[in-house]
Amino acid sequence: MDCPSEERLIRMKLDNFSNIKNLDFDLEKRRLTIYHNGLTNEIEKSIGDLKLNSKIIGTEEITTDIKIENQKNERQLLWTVLLINFGFFAVESVTGLISKSMGLVADSLDMLADALVYGLSLYAVGRAIQAKKNVARLSGYFQMILAIIGFIEVIRRFVSVDSPPNYMTMIIVSIFALIGNGICLYLLQRSKSNEAHMKASMIFTSNDVVINMGVIMAGGLVYFFNSNKPDLIIGTIVFVIVTRGAFRILKISRE
Repeated sequence: MDCPSEERLIRMKLDNFSNIKNLDFDLEKRRLTIYHNGLTNEIEKSIGDLKLNSKIIGTEEITTDIKIENQKNERQLLWTVLLINFGFFAVESVTGLISKSMGLVADSLDMLADALVYGLSLYAVGRAIQAKKNVARLSGYFQMILAIIGFIEVIRRFVSVDSPPNYMTMIIVSIFALIGNGICLYLLQRSKSNEAHMKASMIFTSNDVVINMGVIMAGGLVYFFNSNKPDLIIGTIVFVIVTRGAFRILKISRE
């Protein structure tokens, strides 16, 4: 489980089990603790159907109450992360088009993909399973369309003789995006929440930090080689990440 999409995949697969009281994800250790009343075999089979190479570690009977995290605080944090990601999507998409940087455009789409996943998590709370699937399907197709458009533009720029993008804009905007993602990561880590969405958000935001640094590095290489190829390469890598996320979200809607 390395992104919110996989977490949602599991959550939605188990959504129809009324006997499940809580799901506690440990994404770093790739471990899921399920608090439930009975139907152990059915739950294990449902998770196995996802083909995530899962295996049951053990079962234990407990008598203590399950601690549920404060949903209001989690919603506030997720809204903060969503708004920051969507804000930088707008900034990076505009500056990317102006500076002719596919790295910035691709990173902006990754920011949008993040915002869609966070929005899906917020929207789906308390709603029926079919509503969750409909939202997942729409967001997955939208991400896929954006990624396809991006790939086509990357190919066009590879075969054409375009001038290098504005490396300074790439670096400056990416530095601000890095700061924004750093703030998100700090807020998420400070919450010290064990809730699945929060841990998944931390990992997703950590990936964004790496991507931001990649675009900054690409900007330096554009300046050093006076070529648009480093920018196109980093753009392709990010579009692959967006496509991978889209496939996972579409898989959610089919379960």
